[in-house]
Amino acid sequence: MNRQFFINASQLPVVSSCRDLGVVVSNDLSQSAHINVIVAKAHQRANAILRCFTSRDNKLLIKVYFIYVRPLLEYNSVVWSPHLKQDIEKVEQVQRRFTKRLPVLISCTYSERLSRLDLFSLELRRLHIDLIWCYKIVFGIVDINVDDFFEHSPATATRGHDHKLYKHYSRKNARIMFFCERVVGVWNSLPPDVVDFCCLKSFARTIRTDVLTKFLTCF
Repeated sequence: MNRQFFINASQLPVVSSCRDLGVVVSNDLSQSAHINVIVAKAHQRANAILRCFTSRDNKLLIKVYFIYVRPLLEYNSVVWSPHLKQDIEKVEQVQRRFTKRLPVLISCTYSERLSRLDLFSLELRRLHIDLIWCYKIVFGIVDINVDDFFEHSPATATRGHDHKLYKHYSRKNARIMFFCERVVGVWNSLPPDVVDFCCLKSFARTIRTDVLTKFLTCF
């Protein structure tokens, strides 16, 4: 039974989703509604770039893509990062289609295009963003109470790095895929001989290796 809420005797309408700080939040906490909105806008901008620019220089077109398209697909991704394969592929399709329409690359596979353009997949970039925010919270770089998000692991005899977090048990997907839960498994699995925790700059540089590819769903 839905509750009714009033402000100054005016009943508030019941909606299935609303926009909060630029993110579409659904009543079932699904990310799909937000993803549909940003993907549609991103495709429109990507198509406009390829129509409006007479230059066929790949470096220029990619730079414009970085400025006008990719931020749409990454804004607040810590909040809405998808876990369903169909949603992950829907977001990735924007970059896949754009790079395929660039000169000389039409016959290359997506992985080949990423390599030649020195790009990461959008799924991998979202994982980087998750880990960087986790680092900022754990090491107090942002004004956020770490205890509101994470609990340090009590285990001391496990292999790996010294900054492991406690993984809570959850049954609901909405909780399992929430930022402070989904990032813990990846964070705890970071190899101490590869990842440098000494400062944020070093950490961000060392996670941009192939150590995270095993956590990707599609790419």
